[in-house]
Amino acid sequence: MKFLIRLIVSFFVFIVDIVYGNRSYARFYVLETIARVPYFSYLSVLHLYETLGLWRKADLLKVHFAETWNELHHLLIMESLGGNRHWSDRAIAHSIGVIYYWVVVPIYMLSPRYAYYLMELIENHAYHTYDEHLKMHEAELKTQSAPQVAINYYRDGDLYMFEETQFTSNHRFRRPKIDNLYDVFVNIRDDEYEHVRTMEALQLPEARQTFKSPHTVLELIADKTD
Repeated sequence: MKFLIRLIVSFFVFIVDIVYGNRSYARFYVLETIARVPYFSYLSVLHLYETLGLWRKADLLKVHFAETWNELHHLLIMESLGGNRHWSDRAIAHSIGVIYYWVVVPIYMLSPRYAYYLMELIENHAYHTYDEHLKMHEAELKTQSAPQVAINYYRDGDLYMFEETQFTSNHRFRRPKIDNLYDVFVNIRDDEYEHVRTMEALQLPEARQTFKSPHTVLELIADKTD
């Protein structure tokens, strides 16, 4: 099964990396459009289970929605940089997204662990893609202003949803610096790493019963200290 999942991921990586080559922002736009889709699939299945009265896990719903919210803002940042300028890029991204959604839904229903493994691979690829971009374009990115949507999401807006994507050992949330476009991409890269860690945690055998969102963990700690 893992071989099949790696094959699926390799196909999407080929489309994004090979077809788009050096068109970075268009490539990132497609990547972020696709990256949101598995979280939609997870949420759809979880809502179905809850509607049927089969199973309820509010923390999973909350965290996966926070992850879609996080990826949405990555997408909005890429759109503000012109990544969705061409209709062909939008068509490719949306077409792959629809197919991807219906691939992930049955995998998640049959084996959540494998569905999370698939997303771990996608997010790990995204992390290394952004890390490489930062290394190659550091000087250029530091001369450009941060998009307003990034400033609002990472610094000036309501940070609750941003915090729900962060799993830290010291239970302290990131408070990012957003002084230029380089800082924006640093935070996008770090977000992808947070997603990788979450997907790894959700593959543990006991995760379906014991998983807690970051704010729930803080609330439990506060209750114990009272």
